[in-house]
Amino acid sequence: MQNDEVIWQILRHKHCSFMSKLETGIFCRNPYNVTGICNRSSCPLANSRYATIRDIDGVFYLFMKTIERAHRPKELWERVKLPRNYEKALETIDKHLIYWPKLLVHKTKQRLTKMTQMRMRMRKLALKTREKIVTTPRKEKKREARREEKAEKAAVLEKSIENELLERLKKGVYGDIYNYPVKEFNKVLDMEQQEAASEDELEEEEEAVVEYVEGYDDLEEEDDMEDFVGLTMKDTDQNDDGMFENAILIVPLSLNSVQYL
Repeated sequence: MQNDEVIWQILRHKHCSFMSKLETGIFCRNPYNVTGICNRSSCPLANSRYATIRDIDGVFYLFMKTIERAHRPKELWERVKLPRNYEKALETIDKHLIYWPKLLVHKTKQRLTKMTQMRMRMRKLALKTREKIVTTPRKEKKREARREEKAEKAAVLEKSIENELLERLKKGVYGDIYNYPVKEFNKVLDMEQQEAASEDELEEEEEAVVEYVEGYDDLEEEDDMEDFVGLTMKDTDQNDDGMFENAILIVPLSLNSVQYL
């Protein structure tokens, strides 16, 4: 037969794996504890009739333990799912704990209120954008910096060696006694061909350029020619052959047409 008082005396004064003694007080780490405090009324092990609220995957459940199921540990706790509405959840608690001690019912409702408020705060924090601080070890930074520095030096050295060898090859320093890689040699030939082709294109573009210059500089003489526009047929004499004597040649502003009067 189970005796709650004997169990409490053993747990309180000898040993309990869920007990946590701190400077502020003695607390209980059992997940079924309704208050989180280690005392006689809140201990889920020393009370054969007990009720609490637990959060499983974001859903609140009402857990109830009775003495009638003490001989079956697998079915010791009865679980009831609570609705998401706070008022309906309180009604469900009152319905299932109608004949239970008022103090235990009050603590169960108080735990539901705290967990509901905690869920609301979690939702607000999830919607709020927050800065995330990411730390990088100093060793990795130094290692990456050394690798970059070595890679830059190696790239500059390889490029300078390649340029020096190409210059010596063009000057014929080694003569015919050398073993130059075929791939690099073809690469140099392709570069030279591309440069020659680009130079030819530039020359063709220079030949095809069409330039426009200003008109004649002696256009001021046209102002003198305008004085002859006022002359008429009376200023000329006609001979017997029907030809005009002393004919005046008028040069209009347009140099493409000439008229005789």
